[in-house]
Amino acid sequence: MIAGSLAFDHIMTFPGLFKDHIFPDKLDVINISFLVDKMERQRGGCAGNVAYSLALLGEHPRIVATAGNDFEDYRRFLLDQGVDVEAIRIIDDETTACAFITTDQSDSQIQGFYVGAMAHASQLSLKELAGDRAKVCIISPDDPGAISRQCQEACEASLAFFFDPSFQVTHMDGPTLRDCAHGAKGLMLNDYEYAVFEDKTSYRGDAVFELVDFVVVTLGAKGSRILRPGSPPIEVPPAAVARAVDPTGAGDAFRAGFLAGWVEEFELPVCGRMGSVASAYAVEQYGTQTHAYGRDEFDRRYAENFGEAPP
Repeated sequence: MIAGSLAFDHIMTFPGLFKDHIFPDKLDVINISFLVDKMERQRGGCAGNVAYSLALLGEHPRIVATAGNDFEDYRRFLLDQGVDVEAIRIIDDETTACAFITTDQSDSQIQGFYVGAMAHASQLSLKELAGDRAKVCIISPDDPGAISRQCQEACEASLAFFFDPSFQVTHMDGPTLRDCAHGAKGLMLNDYEYAVFEDKTSYRGDAVFELVDFVVVTLGAKGSRILRPGSPPIEVPPAAVARAVDPTGAGDAFRAGFLAGWVEEFELPVCGRMGSVASAYAVEQYGTQTHAYGRDEFDRRYAENFGEAPP
């Protein structure tokens, strides 16, 4: 199960560097516009992105999310990929959430987000929508009220879950982040977000394992790191990228690869390497759901990068 956002991404490319146009001594009066040279409207949202890559890996994920009156084509697309869309609720008088993402030549990003129908996500009950086949749930960025409810309901239903608040760590306070993480199998964040999580919750170092079993920290082009209690970190290298086109959605693809391995009960290093391969496919395409592969091709690429195919 994937609880999180569904959105339309407006992905733009700036042919320069943000840092060359932002002056630290003028941040209090900042008024700036970036002239982009490319823009595409894509299907997106964390839940949609993770579900798409999980379906490529042969899984049958169920999305728990809200969408708007403009969602029908996107819904049909997900259904065609093998995604379970029965738990997506349509808000008839709202549009689907929209993200506006501008990436510069160093892969730095500036984003804006309109919540739209996502504002109603807290009305959804994870327990009511789980069905009888749920093995694990990833609770990804969504309306903060929805995130809190879903983490609580996952605990109450004894449903294994991963807490993946991503950019919402900047909007959620420390006690809420702590409560949401408590009881999760894993916490998944990038290195910046994890630093924010530690600062807000005051759970630093091994103290975090009072909340979760392990932590997965993504490091962009440097791969990822898996933290476990009482053991050295597992350093997971990145998979080779033929040509980096767009980093948007790479983190969501990583999560899909990791979860596919975890559901198949692989060891954590294997799960991490599957995440690396899945994210490499995403980086090589413009957009978050435009890459494609079959499981045999995925396993060959895994072997090319790490010496042997997954178990």
